[in-house]
Amino acid sequence: MDNDNINKQSRLNEFIDNPQKALWKLALPMMFGMLIQAVYMLTDTAFIGKWVGADALAALGYVFPYMFIIMGITFGLGAGATSVISRYIGEEKKIQADKAAAQTILIGISISILIILITLIFKENIFTIQNADGKAADNALLYFKILSTGSIFMILSMFIRAILSGEGDNIFPMKVLGSGTVLNIILDPIFIYHYGIQGAAIATILSQLIVCLIFFYYLGVRKTSYLNITLSNFNFDIPIIKEILNIGIPSSLSMTIMAMGSFVLNLILNSPNAVAAVQTAGRIEHLFFLPIISISSSLVTLVGMFFGAKRFDLIQSIIKYGLKIGLLFSCISAFFFYTGAKHIIPLFTDSAEIIAISISYFSIVCFSYPFVTIGMTSSRIMQGLGHGKPTLILTLIRVVIINAPLGYFITRILELPIFYIWYSILFSSFVASTLGLLWMKKVINKEKKKIIVT
Repeated sequence: MDNDNINKQSRLNEFIDNPQKALWKLALPMMFGMLIQAVYMLTDTAFIGKWVGADALAALGYVFPYMFIIMGITFGLGAGATSVISRYIGEEKKIQADKAAAQTILIGISISILIILITLIFKENIFTIQNADGKAADNALLYFKILSTGSIFMILSMFIRAILSGEGDNIFPMKVLGSGTVLNIILDPIFIYHYGIQGAAIATILSQLIVCLIFFYYLGVRKTSYLNITLSNFNFDIPIIKEILNIGIPSSLSMTIMAMGSFVLNLILNSPNAVAAVQTAGRIEHLFFLPIISISSSLVTLVGMFFGAKRFDLIQSIIKYGLKIGLLFSCISAFFFYTGAKHIIPLFTDSAEIIAISISYFSIVCFSYPFVTIGMTSSRIMQGLGHGKPTLILTLIRVVIINAPLGYFITRILELPIFYIWYSILFSSFVASTLGLLWMKKVINKEKKKIIVT
């Protein structure tokens, strides 16, 4: 049987027959694609840090919260789409799944237009509120002007990836996104050499444009996916949109809150070198999040399908397996960064201060990785079950109630060195993960009782 025919069939029965194999089948392609993306981020950071300078690294730190908001909104709404589509497939409602896919693209186009308008209106003032000044602020504005204008390609690509993930196909998106990232890596040094930090943004936009065109060709011209997206499905379907938004909006808001937490952290750090250090550490740290995000995101699809099929026995078994694998990865990552940070950071900058701050960050924050794993996995599982609000509330607790106030108290009231801020990150992750695990168990029991009653 050829690939096109395989894609035209639902993967539900295949996933039910072997859930653990299904988890790896979904997670590994996503993990590999994200690994290529992480390599790009590190390459981008190294080129900018070495060729353009410390001010450019700080500029990336000031831009990151805004891009994180854009990506967070997209990723959050995409998670809502994945959950809805996978549950429709689990319930064997193919027509509804097709409609949900089309509505997802409509949402993506609407969000893209809105984001571009907002960034064009407010771009002149968005960096001054982070106390950015001098060359760092100038570089940030140059970089962000280009990147935000072309963000529509990134947004639509992420939404299409969410659609394909909902039907259980992570292999093709991995190939496309991976190819786009490789292209970005090739273009990066060429454009950075000629145009500085603006060149990095141009290279990103060009590669994202090509990725977006490939996705639309795959869905609209070749029509080889299981889901059939036709023009007749592009009429706004309010009930389906509400269903996607009910799960996606809380997740998007939680991502936005995390981005606001980055704003606050930049304000608390109040130093371009400190911002550059955290930015550099964060990009390196993304290596840890690769398997965790891949596994937890794959659980959204599997839990959604099993929930639609009313197979709570499979839901519980795959949750235990996913958590076990995630915790194993997190412990390995913690050991790697704790022992290896002093050798890794100097590859990205020559600044002794940036190196020292980054190493101190990893010496404490790496111990939060198991808690981050539990919290992230619990939130994704609840999204798969159709519950989006827990993700938002847990993020509010972690970032707004604990992390930001505690970080401010440590540095501004107690006037302790920024080294102590890392402890607030560790503590907030512990609290959020504990609450997330307990909440997840409550949601599962609640949904199981509903099935028994009906």
